[in-house]
Amino acid sequence: MAREKRASFADETYWGRPVPGFGDPEARILIVGLAPAAHGANRTGRVFTGDRSGDFLFAALHRAGLANQPTSVSADDGLILTDVWVAAAVRCAPPANKPLPEERDNCLPYLVREMEMLPWETVIALGQFAYDLVARLLGVRPKPKFGHGVEVDLPDGRRLVCSFHPSQQNTFTGKLTPEMMDEMLDAVVQEQPGSV
Repeated sequence: MAREKRASFADETYWGRPVPGFGDPEARILIVGLAPAAHGANRTGRVFTGDRSGDFLFAALHRAGLANQPTSVSADDGLILTDVWVAAAVRCAPPANKPLPEERDNCLPYLVREMEMLPWETVIALGQFAYDLVARLLGVRPKPKFGHGVEVDLPDGRRLVCSFHPSQQNTFTGKLTPEMMDEMLDAVVQEQPGSV
């Protein structure tokens, strides 16, 4: 994306900037998405911030009691996450939102390090790409078919939960509704020991 800028944004300087994870460093819930949106997280510097996917996700986290506000428009907007860390499998906006295997593998150490550092008990994979990557990292075999609400119990007592990605393609068509996301998040929060 940084090499072939859209003409309407050719003068912007944020292209190609990697985006780190964000949230509560004591998070028991880790949410993993695909990659930063070129004009969302890549522009604002915070994952899922400044785009419609983030609007959907942070509103749902707020309804679940995991965020202090329902919106995320900039890195300094006062958003605070409680018991949640949000990250992306790929740290820079990939062309056509389809990361190449080498892009995925170049970014993999960042996600691995976050998974090692956080005391997570549940990881929520947003979309098939995140699910495939996280299942591979966790050694899930056999791997259940991806679907919204699919849960995988891990041998160490933790779990992997699947969700459709909150992309416009899914939310505008009704494939993922606020009610579906709320139901999944409520189940995750209620099943956490000492839930918020």
